[in-house]
Amino acid sequence: MAMITDIPPDPIKAELEELHHILHDTIPSKRLEENLLIATWNIRAFGDITRKWESSQDDSPRRDLHAVRCIAEIVRHFDVIAIQEVKDNIRGLRDLMKVLGLNWGLILTDVTKGSAGNGERMAYLFDTRRVQLSGLACELVVPEERTSNISSDALNQQFARTPYAVGFRSNNVTFVLVTLHILYGKTAKDRIPELKAIAKWLGDWAKDINDYEQNLIALGDFNIEARGDLLNETFISEGLHIPEGLADATRSIFNETKYYDHIAWFDGANGIPKLSMRFNQGGTFDFVGKVLKNRSLSRQQLSWMISDHYPLWAEFEFEKDDKLLHEDPSQRSMKKPPAQE
Repeated sequence: MAMITDIPPDPIKAELEELHHILHDTIPSKRLEENLLIATWNIRAFGDITRKWESSQDDSPRRDLHAVRCIAEIVRHFDVIAIQEVKDNIRGLRDLMKVLGLNWGLILTDVTKGSAGNGERMAYLFDTRRVQLSGLACELVVPEERTSNISSDALNQQFARTPYAVGFRSNNVTFVLVTLHILYGKTAKDRIPELKAIAKWLGDWAKDINDYEQNLIALGDFNIEARGDLLNETFISEGLHIPEGLADATRSIFNETKYYDHIAWFDGANGIPKLSMRFNQGGTFDFVGKVLKNRSLSRQQLSWMISDHYPLWAEFEFEKDDKLLHEDPSQRSMKKPPAQE
């Protein structure tokens, strides 16, 4: 049986090297103490894998070592990435971590039980050379008072898949990521209560954590159909901001008009302070035609090998005075004074 840490066959090795160069030309480089690359990716049914370099039609699952190595190559170009649809069986995730190596950390939830939860977990992978945990890790639970709201569009139960918030720190700046996978439901209107509840929750929380000089960013699969539709308007109702650089990016490998995935934050509206980091650019990575190229796979088959979603990413730059604002004041006196002319 092949192992993920084995040297790949020459054709796969060559493809991975080419993929690395494509990503290098597409995704911004990691610049020490200057930028931060945050991403979100719904990796379709990311669970068990077949430990072969190339699975066959008879293998179940179809995802194989080649696919996981491609996923790893994409992931390693970011500093921290939120992953949705991690399943109960985490063999694929464990193999992914082995490929990424000892400099990468992982934190994830338990399995969400019940049919609506779809047996999923939420996960964060992060480059520990660039990002560290700040200490916070929690699931967001709806207060009973809000679930008893008689409004027709109020959330009258807990989230189908509980949003997962984790605090990180980079370049002496603390930021809290909240990832979620909104209930799809039978109709688009079924998503409104969860979208409304998470927008309200994030708005309230952003006002609180700003007192501790922390930033709040929401990211994940919000199952929003189209830009400007009712779902989108519900999501941004509390002041969540989606910049143009992210709004127009294609999310789905099947449909260019779908608007499922988001990275969003508060930008000064509704009295909620804006981020201390500056958004620079963002987009998605279109992996179609760049991975598993010699396998003659349909897009449907490719979606089970890699994903039906593109990874969505955002580059933030640290303000030049961020390091001074957030450093330990007791250390400032230890710095050498500027040289005298």
